Amino acid sequence: MKNETKKDRFKRVGEKRVQNVLKGIRNLSGLSNKNTYEWDPAQLEKIWAAINDELETCKECFKNPDSRKFRL
Repeated sequence: MKNETKKDRFKRVGEKRVQNVLKGIRNLSGLSNKNTYEWDPAQLEKIWAAINDELETCKECFKNPDSRKFRL
């Protein structure tokens, strides 16, 4: 990995991180089992809102990579 290009590193790291996100979503799906869990619509709305907000933030970071840099 010493001579790894930025493109190669992006692919290697990106694949692993996307797999981790997908695994997390699959784990979250397990909460849908009504035999084990009970929830109300307000709780689900909070979950979906949090996920959607974070996904939109992530998308924005790719559109404008400098948007997360600290400035005084």
